[in-house]
Amino acid sequence: IPLLSLMVLGPLFILYAQLRYSNLNLLFSLIFQVFNSKTAELLSHHQVEIKQSFPKEGWVEEDPKEILQSVYECMERTCEKLMQLNIDISNIKAIGVTNQRETTLVWDKETGEPLYNAIVWLDLRTQSTVERLINKTPGRNKNHLRHKTGLPISTYFSAVKLRWLMDNVDEVHKAVVSHHAMFGTVDSWLIWCLTGGKSGGVHCTDVTNASRTMLFNIHTMAWDPELCKYFGIPMEILPRVRSSSEIYGLMKSGALSGIPISGCLGDQSAALVGQMCFQDGQAKNTYGTGCFLLRNTGSKPVMSDHGLLTTVAYKLGRDKPACYALEGSVAIAGAVVRWLQDNLGIICSSEELEKLAASVGTSYGCYFVPAFSGLYAPYWEPSARGIICGLTQFTNKRHLAFAALEAVCFQTREILDAMNQDSGIPLTQLQVDGGMTSNKLLMQLQADILCIPVVKPSMPETTALGAAMAAGAAEGVSVWSLNPEDLSDVTSEKFDPQINPEESEFRYARWKKAVEKAMNWETTQPAVNGNGEPSIFSSIPLGFYIIGSMLMLIGAKYITGQ
Repeated sequence: IPLLSLMVLGPLFILYAQLRYSNLNLLFSLIFQVFNSKTAELLSHHQVEIKQSFPKEGWVEEDPKEILQSVYECMERTCEKLMQLNIDISNIKAIGVTNQRETTLVWDKETGEPLYNAIVWLDLRTQSTVERLINKTPGRNKNHLRHKTGLPISTYFSAVKLRWLMDNVDEVHKAVVSHHAMFGTVDSWLIWCLTGGKSGGVHCTDVTNASRTMLFNIHTMAWDPELCKYFGIPMEILPRVRSSSEIYGLMKSGALSGIPISGCLGDQSAALVGQMCFQDGQAKNTYGTGCFLLRNTGSKPVMSDHGLLTTVAYKLGRDKPACYALEGSVAIAGAVVRWLQDNLGIICSSEELEKLAASVGTSYGCYFVPAFSGLYAPYWEPSARGIICGLTQFTNKRHLAFAALEAVCFQTREILDAMNQDSGIPLTQLQVDGGMTSNKLLMQLQADILCIPVVKPSMPETTALGAAMAAGAAEGVSVWSLNPEDLSDVTSEKFDPQINPEESEFRYARWKKAVEKAMNWETTQPAVNGNGEPSIFSSIPLGFYIIGSMLMLIGAKYITGQ
């Protein structure tokens, strides 16, 4: 799933970099790509892998300084490759950024140093923070803030990660108290650093990233004082909110010094733009680490009654109206491939998974719910955990591989059903992108399970393309026209359903039954003894049994007079 993108655009060329989990292998990388701005043709790219850390179970972090260093490295190497292609880098006219939306950073504006690692979007450390916040809402309602934010109170979004940092990291707390702290998602950190950092860097974000914090009012299109008060977040540390397409500042160093940064979109919004879903009712699904289905709802936000998020899709200019989207977010999609590879060892690569699953063509009644981080849309159930059911003596790794691919498709079916119910107008086809779309078996399974065609563009890097379009269209740059008649035609591959609807519905009903089994698995934290180890009395029935047995022994001794 894309985490961070940088695009550089010229009259003829677009340069794009993307920090992401690399396709199905989920390698954390920064990728810089070059496009022709007239034809959207991919010309060149450079990629650097980045380390990721897991300090505790459920914790996922990234090093902000390594991210920044990798951006500079990719820029320099890409410029070298452009010159080898006899492309003059003076043609580069603007830079755009797209990023993983909810990943949270805090840094010191005086020193320019990050105060902690970036906390990644699927990190689960904030579960107790979320529970505490929900407990103080009327009726313990996780949707208490939805009328302003479009979001449930969840570990997913930035506000709770920021609250955790303020509560648990002394450096962050001290910087906030001393008015030295700056908060942002990855886009804010990069734009601030690239435009000068502590020497006048621009502290900003765009409306799509701001809408994923739970601090932003999607109706007023501004930070909301009541929301900030609810989370105890001082508004002074927040970045200025800008449109997705305008000049924010100039590059201050490197081969691209002096080039304006003029585009900023969260990754899923960038993919929506890259798929050219500009009309109300158009939708796309991105398959990466997770799965993200967005449907354009036009200039008015639609509040979901079926577990979807209401988010800002884009605002392509300071004076342009904001467009909104309904979003279904799935935490684990491509990540299940890595789990099968690293944790179970049944495959060595994503390509092997496709071959393994294709060799049987069925899960043989085996269903896999990969709720490793709980369940996101449409359930928003953090207590769910992964489950594999329907096993028999006949089940083998081939069936499990097939079930893993089906799980991605079933999760997409759940959010598509919710989206159709909210909008009242069923989708007639689904546009797709992302690393997993290279798996043709997965795409065919998706068409079969949805019972509608699945359309895959020949150039799957639509996230890059969307951010490039936003940057190139900015006032003062204007090298990319977003007028419908000027947009390039995109070639695509179409997957039509090949099974009858009755078979699809039967398999989907079995999946839903498996999901029920995965619910409410993680209920309470285990009690610990003085050594920090789980206590036998953390099990109430076992505790009663042991205490009862001791009382019976004491009673027996008393009766016998011993």
